[in-house]
Amino acid sequence: MYYENELKALKRAGRYRSREIVDNTVLDFASNDYLGLSHRSELHESTCRALSDLPLHSSKASLLVNGYHKIHFDFEQALCSANGFEEGIILGSGFNANIALIESLVRKGDVLFMDEKYHASGVLASNLKGIRVVFFRHNDVEELKQLFLQFSKTKRKIVAIEGIYSMDGDLCEREIFDICEEEDALLIVDEAHSSGVIGDNLMGVFDYYNIPVKPNHIKMGTLGKAYGSFGAFILASSHIAEYLLNRAKPIIYATSLSLYDTLLAHNSLKFIQENKEFLKDEIALRQEIIYEELGIKVEGLIVPILIDDNKKVIKIKDELLLEGFAVGGIRQPTVEKAIIRLIARLGQSPDELRVLCKKIATFGYTDK
Repeated sequence: MYYENELKALKRAGRYRSREIVDNTVLDFASNDYLGLSHRSELHESTCRALSDLPLHSSKASLLVNGYHKIHFDFEQALCSANGFEEGIILGSGFNANIALIESLVRKGDVLFMDEKYHASGVLASNLKGIRVVFFRHNDVEELKQLFLQFSKTKRKIVAIEGIYSMDGDLCEREIFDICEEEDALLIVDEAHSSGVIGDNLMGVFDYYNIPVKPNHIKMGTLGKAYGSFGAFILASSHIAEYLLNRAKPIIYATSLSLYDTLLAHNSLKFIQENKEFLKDEIALRQEIIYEELGIKVEGLIVPILIDDNKKVIKIKDELLLEGFAVGGIRQPTVEKAIIRLIARLGQSPDELRVLCKKIATFGYTDK
């Protein structure tokens, strides 16, 4: 067999992965459906009704070749209005959005400064030929300042950070926005795990820190997490959006986002805007339970519980599954040290969350 030895090595190291069919009878504290919108049938039903009134049901082509529909335009405009950006582009996935941004924006003579814990899609893109990337220590503002001095003569400086980091669940540093403005550096903010979760209007880290949108700001977010749909968006100045439409291969050469997913995400955005106070209260309640039961303070809904043993983390995950709770068992190389990744999503009740936290506490892996 072609890769038998490699697969054996992964199994020995406790890093072997396999697909598991979703069990809908199990309480879901593993998925990134932060607001529980995937279970709101009214969003699905209203989307289907709207789609049924259209003369077609698929997008049929790329955004630039007869595949850009008014459904796409309307949602992009709604995202811009909600987030304060000039222009928006929706596309197939957050993974593709990161590839599009980094592959197209970082040109010869530029330097990309990337947080060491940035998403794997961005790291993959940074490995493309011709891209000069320098990683800085996670959330280390002082090191970023020093790197800016070291590369002061570079043509363009481009910084890539996340709003909330997908595994640690921590926020990016507010000061990074100020440094990038001072240095006139482009700033890519991956809001996959913060959009829809934090901020006065639940729009993410720009909203949370009350940061006025500037021409150097680029926001990327996903629709398959808090928005309960599928796909991604890029928000930027009109100038940068125009450039991306002309240079970003995942935008130019891919079929545009499905009409169903676009309509569903638009309906989810409206739901978030109309119910933001209720949603914020529900998020805060779950954060309180996490702190009360596990001693862990979180800004969003990602709760990392350090285990530091690949095999043990899977054992704990499997034991919890037998008791009816699905959580993430995350191992190297995705994280430096193995963790149980609990998502305190609104799709499950506060009481169910508290029971799970008490069970996890019995393993002795808490911050208390």
